[in-house]
Amino acid sequence: MTETPNPNETAAPTGERADLLQTLGMHRNFLRFTTQGLTDEQAGRRTTVSALCLGGLVKHVAEMERLWVDFILEGPSAMPDFNAMTEADQAARADEFRLLPGETLAGVLAEYEAVARRTDELVAALPSLDMDHPLPEAPWFEPGLRWSARRALLHVIAETAQHAGHADIIRESLDGAKTMG
Repeated sequence: MTETPNPNETAAPTGERADLLQTLGMHRNFLRFTTQGLTDEQAGRRTTVSALCLGGLVKHVAEMERLWVDFILEGPSAMPDFNAMTEADQAARADEFRLLPGETLAGVLAEYEAVARRTDELVAALPSLDMDHPLPEAPWFEPGLRWSARRALLHVIAETAQHAGHADIIRESLDGAKTMG
């Protein structure tokens, strides 16, 4: 007897989608690994000349991934107006990189997990990775440039990998622990 497929379940991604998700998942795991066994105080501690801390990096990467998934779904209207950011907007953005009073490492990791689950579900269900939107106006984007869902996902992968590297340095400075070795 064969089972009737449930139309509410999305099939596991294959091919390019599976490759993208596997690569993103690997870098997410590297980032999460750097926080293993830490207290909230340790996760919020700056250990280098940078303003970055481990809890703040997880928070930032979750927010960045959420924002780019919103972009894939809604286009540039989902992004902030980078050219009109006020000092308050800049301060709020800087808070993304810190573990603020009342925030916990467990809380930011849980939020990151929810964001990751949403991304993974979107990649599996998206009709095409070729769908694209114009990028929002920002000093760092070439005017008129468009990014496909694929390109936005590649950006999420690159940024996650970059920040996982930052996290590894911060963790090593904190207590000598290393992600790779």
